[in-house]
Amino acid sequence: MKAARRPRPWCALVGAGPGDPELLTLKALRVMRRATLLLVDDLVSDAVLERALRGRRAPPRVVHVGKRGGCRSTPQAFIERLMVSQALAGERVVRLKGGDPLVFGRGGEEAQALQRHGIEVEIVNGITAGLAAATDLGVPWTHRDHAQGAIVVTAHAREGGRGPDWPTLAAAAAQGLTLVIYMGMSRLAAIQTGLLVGLAPHTPAALVEHAGLPHSRSRLTTLGSLLADAQDLGSPGIVIVGPVLQAAAARAGRGRARAA
Repeated sequence: MKAARRPRPWCALVGAGPGDPELLTLKALRVMRRATLLLVDDLVSDAVLERALRGRRAPPRVVHVGKRGGCRSTPQAFIERLMVSQALAGERVVRLKGGDPLVFGRGGEEAQALQRHGIEVEIVNGITAGLAAATDLGVPWTHRDHAQGAIVVTAHAREGGRGPDWPTLAAAAAQGLTLVIYMGMSRLAAIQTGLLVGLAPHTPAALVEHAGLPHSRSRLTTLGSLLADAQDLGSPGIVIVGPVLQAAAARAGRGRARAA
């Protein structure tokens, strides 16, 4: 009699979106409910985690593996070893990440680590924070009258590596592209100085803290005033620069006029 065939080791990289559980995809919920082990990032909200656990007769084991800029983080190499070892041990591992695993979420690195060990990888997209930030402001990334594309960039360089060349990005943005900057709240001085090489001080800019959540806060400003207007905002935050913000600024102006 043949022995039962052991299932192939499996791991999913799931985007939890910006934090609002209503923005989870149906596929994300389905895959999370298959998990016997959830490896959860710091940026995954309690509400999302509660939704993942709701109604489970046998709740998965939950391990928090914090990854947040500017804070003490779980080493990436440790996370990858944990994912591999647990998947090979027969656990159904779900790596739950804020936003989208393929947008500054190290999803590519983790998928490669898993695949090197013969582990099947399933990737489930989530709404990325930069898009949620634009939605909070009521603006698009692209607009036929203002922006023919968008540049999505992180201000956080790999340890020992070089950060973005902000003057070069400014030159590209000046050709009709929106800049969407992740992990930039602690580097606003360098961002502002570099972008002003190629963009005018009056270029519209915005900052959004905790995008997509009920306690989200945003600030419409200009590139020249970016640093000064960000003093009471912090991480996690998104910076958006470009003419697509004009509509939001005009609405804010009308609101102030009515209030007066």
